[in-house]
Parts: sequence; C-alpha cells; structure tokens
Amino acid sequence: MAVVWITGASSGIGEALAKQYARQGAKLVLSARRVPELEQVKQACIELGCADSNVFVLPLDLLKVDIMPAQVELVLAEFGRIDVLINNAGISQRSLCIDTELSTYRTLFEVDVFGQIALTKAVLPIMLKQGSGHIAVTSSVAGKVGVKLRSGYCAAKHAVMGFFDALRAEVAENNIQVSTITPGFIKTDVSINAITSNGDKFGIEDDDIKNGMDVDQCAQVIVNKMNKGVKEIVVGKGLSIFILTLKRYAPNLVFNLVAKRKI
Repeated sequence: MAVVWITGASSGIGEALAKQYARQGAKLVLSARRVPELEQVKQACIELGCADSNVFVLPLDLLKVDIMPAQVELVLAEFGRIDVLINNAGISQRSLCIDTELSTYRTLFEVDVFGQIALTKAVLPIMLKQGSGHIAVTSSVAGKVGVKLRSGYCAAKHAVMGFFDALRAEVAENNIQVSTITPGFIKTDVSINAITSNGDKFGIEDDDIKNGMDVDQCAQVIVNKMNKGVKEIVVGKGLSIFILTLKRYAPNLVFNLVAKRKI
C-alpha cells in the first residue's frame, strides 16, 4: 500500500487528488495550513474506503522551510516510508508588473518555488534510501507560457518546471520518478485565492477558471498518468492546452495572442 503525501490538500486539485488516491487504497498524508478543511478532506477519504488510521493530517506552511525535516520524521513515524510526494500547494497572482510590490514577488517565490524545493530536499534522502519513489510538482501552463497579470506566478512556475526537470535527470538512475503536472484552466478557487499587487487576496473567480475542466476529472487524469510514470502530465481542455503545442511551432503567434488578450 503506497504512502502518498499531498500538499495543498485542503481544497482544489490537492483535495481531488486525495480522494482519487483514497479510491485506489493508498495511505495518505494530507498537508496544508487550514486544519479544519484538512479534517473534512480526511473524512471524505474515509467515506471513500480509507481506514481512519491510513489518513494522516499533517499541517504544513511552506513558508516555514526550517520545519520540513521534522515534518518528514513525523510521516516516517506514522507510516514508515514515503512512496509518492506531490508538491501541489501554491498561490497565484492577479496584478500588473508595474503595480506589484517586490515583497509580493518574494512571497510567490517563497511559496511556489522554495517551499517545494525545501520539502523535496527533505524527502529525497528517504527515497534514495528506499531505492524508490515518485516526486511530482503541480506547475502550470503558466510555467510554459507567460500571460498578463501573472508575471510573478509565471516566473515561479517556470522555475519549478526547470528545477524538477533537472532533478529528474539527477535521480533517473536511482529508481526515483519525477513528474511535472501542467494543468490548464481547472475549476478551483485558484483565482479567488490569488494575491494582488500588495499581497491582498484577489477574491474573484476568473471566467477561464469557471469554465475550466472539472477538478475531479483533472485528478483522475493526473493519478492515472502518475501511475504510468508519465514525466510531464498535461491536463485540461481547450485553448489553455492547445497553446502549448502552438507555442512550440508558432511562438510569435502565441506572443501576439497573449499580448492582445484583454485584462
């Protein structure tokens, strides 16, 4: 029975992934900052067939990188191993570069980049010792294509895409898999929870997000491809996915399209 650790598990893609793995009988470690929401996700996983003892709620704030090794030890004390780590937690942005405070950019990188790296570095020695493991990160189409109002978010997602691609090459001979998850528009609260120029909550649902792929369908695609060892998992529908192919073959067209896109 695989031990799967999911960050950002209190809502959105993380919650949906937890439920999908619950259906497959995994042991789950659910992490996020909001404990009441994590407890609700745990109860949902139990209703899907997980034993209470197989779902471990472990609060985690990605800004507190110094506690990562201790949190890893708590997981080992609970389950004895870590088979899958999905670095899913993160925040988005909705503000123009000219208006965005440097502290907001720093927050985006601390959460979306350094928090992911810190937890991965804490878990990696365990997987190396086990001789197996699977590490994933939820990047984004924004990690491939830059768009308005998301300069910091796009920069952070480009960064994790590069980091985990490089990590994959480093651990390929150690029986450790690395997957970069690349969602397009998915129906979650990502835009509502995004931060603005000064770090305040955006609080508005984008039309693109509202009309995106169902989050449970998204999670099913991700888990199925994770189980198959797919290295770059693209998931979504419509233009948000087609634009990846378009950028490869017609980059100038993509640059013009995103420049003309209304805010």
